[in-house]
Amino acid sequence: MAICVKYVVVTPVRDEERYIEHTLRSILSQTVRPAEWVIVNDGSTDKTGEIIEQYAARHPWIKIVNRENRGFRKAGGGVMEAFYDGYGEITTPDWQYVVKLDGDLSFESGYFEECFRIFSGDPRLGIGGGSIYNLEDGVPVQERSPLFHVRGATKIYRRECWEQIGGLKVLTGWDTIDELKANMIGWNTKTFSELRLIQHKATGSADGDWKNYVKNGLANYITGYLPAFMILKCIKRLGEKPYFLVSAGLFWGFLKGYLENFPQVDDKELIRYVRNQQWNRLFFRKSLWT
Repeated sequence: MAICVKYVVVTPVRDEERYIEHTLRSILSQTVRPAEWVIVNDGSTDKTGEIIEQYAARHPWIKIVNRENRGFRKAGGGVMEAFYDGYGEITTPDWQYVVKLDGDLSFESGYFEECFRIFSGDPRLGIGGGSIYNLEDGVPVQERSPLFHVRGATKIYRRECWEQIGGLKVLTGWDTIDELKANMIGWNTKTFSELRLIQHKATGSADGDWKNYVKNGLANYITGYLPAFMILKCIKRLGEKPYFLVSAGLFWGFLKGYLENFPQVDDKELIRYVRNQQWNRLFFRKSLWT
């Protein structure tokens, strides 16, 4: 049976001329297309703007928002600033789902139809999305993550959940805070492991591997992770390539939060929830991580 869903997509992009057409062609091929797609050109200095303008000229449901070039890539919060510039331009009043989608992905024509079929089977599913695969020597390799964690590159939010969590935080760690908040108030969040998206630019590659690991460690601090949980996470990842570097970057980013007195998420109830879940995990009780 055909799925009838009204959804909108927001895609922040910066210097994606090599990859953006993968995403453009994938969206255009969907069996269930979005009611509206806002692409935010976040100060690109390459031909990204020209490419997306050409597609928007042929498809009126694609809208372009151009931001000035700030002169540097602002990780974490910068993506959310661009996202909200696009979100503010949505004119479809009765959308049922909002999608945050990166501009370096490709996926099958039935991707969104299958995603919404899964949503329709679970009325408490608030956030979902497919599984990200990176190309390594031309071979797709799946990014590992807990099933409750949906990668920031492809996140679909049910409207009721979106409104109850208050949207997204404009800070590093936004793509973990959202689903932790959703779970805390009774929603389910899930990666659809059977639905594959190819990411043509490796996660964090724009900032470099080291900066990406440090950013992720800082995000864990901002989210309120338990130090004991974080230490064990770093130990566990010592065997992950590049050896030692992943763990060192994560730990330094986490420690940097304390040393530089970064503000944590302004939600004490959420931090208590996260830490309780992590204590449960450490003592082999049921948790988000099991």
